[in-house]
Amino acid sequence: NTEWQVIFDHDSAPVFLDQTLAAERVARSRPDLAGTIRARVTGLARTLGVASPAGAVLSVPMPSPEAAVAAQADLLTEGVRVGCFRPPSVPDGVSRLRVTAGAGVTDEDWDRAVKAIDTVVGETR
Repeated sequence: NTEWQVIFDHDSAPVFLDQTLAAERVARSRPDLAGTIRARVTGLARTLGVASPAGAVLSVPMPSPEAAVAAQADLLTEGVRVGCFRPPSVPDGVSRLRVTAGAGVTDEDWDRAVKAIDTVVGETR
């Protein structure tokens, strides 16, 4: 919890401009990827019983900071990386996991990740 200023720093390093432009080129050349991401994030939201976001990042409320950290660690042992946000970096005081849905993994890997997330979150809530 010592990186408060970094969490809310909105200045982007110049190197990210090239990455952003490359991502835009991919998005324009592969419009199907947006549908894949939307289907994945809405499916995961439905599985976990949380609100589906407008974008690709799903917020999964957790019962406590300790539970969020433990769930993140458990998922990492399963090969699934998720973000973990806890007070004071969350304005509403609710700890949460943040899962980013992407199109850069196979359906098989995504399904495996969803199963792991569902299991770990279910055991934690």
